[in-house]
Amino acid sequence: MVPLATDFDPGHSIESARRALTARLQSAGIEQPALDARLLVGAALRLDLTGMVTQAARQLAPEEAARLEAYAQRRLAHEPVARILGAREFWGLPFQLSEATLVPRPDTETVVELALEIFRERQASHQMRIADIGTGSGAILLALLHEIPGAFGVGTDLSLTALKTARDNAAALGLGDRASFVACSYAAALRGPFDLVVSNPPYIPSAEIPKLSIEVREHDPHLALDGGNDGYDAYRALIPQASERLAPGGALIVEAGQGQARNIETLMTAAALVVDRPPKADLAGIPRAVSARKMPP
Repeated sequence: MVPLATDFDPGHSIESARRALTARLQSAGIEQPALDARLLVGAALRLDLTGMVTQAARQLAPEEAARLEAYAQRRLAHEPVARILGAREFWGLPFQLSEATLVPRPDTETVVELALEIFRERQASHQMRIADIGTGSGAILLALLHEIPGAFGVGTDLSLTALKTARDNAAALGLGDRASFVACSYAAALRGPFDLVVSNPPYIPSAEIPKLSIEVREHDPHLALDGGNDGYDAYRALIPQASERLAPGGALIVEAGQGQARNIETLMTAAALVVDRPPKADLAGIPRAVSARKMPP
């Protein structure tokens, strides 16, 4: 769709600009056009929701109109809002993103929920040690450290850019002294024992990636998406490594794609782990977080 140059001309109000952007996004087939328009207007004008409401009648300044138009063009090209803004909220916490990190998704919060359930059941008397395999922005690890006082965590990733992003997020959240980050393949450079090992590995079968939405296939890093021919390459590598590094009684929790939970449980059992609970479903009812324990000898 060719945008109307007058939509964001200086002199238009904040409210009229928001309505105009919503209409443009809706016409382009963008999901949640009203939400995206609100987020982009707020970012372009440096206003939170309260500011947008109280200043709804204020006219756009020239630099605001130009910035909003630039954001609009990027979203109309199906660049995700989180990529445009360079940040995304996860577990109620702000996370900066980079080109080497996935955009954290609500589905992944299921992994955090299950990890916290297991932690609370165990009631460890020592400092908890957590490993996050393929940490990306550090979202899972830092959410857990935020919730578990005194815990220490380490995140691994192949991408140095992703690791820098995770370190920056840890520092911004005041967790830098309890988190470290290591460049390696899965858990290869780690020494146990760990009480929790968590991971959101790449699990999309290679042939399925071209069928993903433009927002995902053209903007998320393929390294974090591609799970090989059948989608299980990462699980085959990380599950045995995690089993070796878990403390007795420790748990491995991984995110699963739709229809993958049972096969992942089979891989966990083959690695001498015990599956002692059903997978935890996400809000859509899809089994999303799969776990197993390392039993004491």
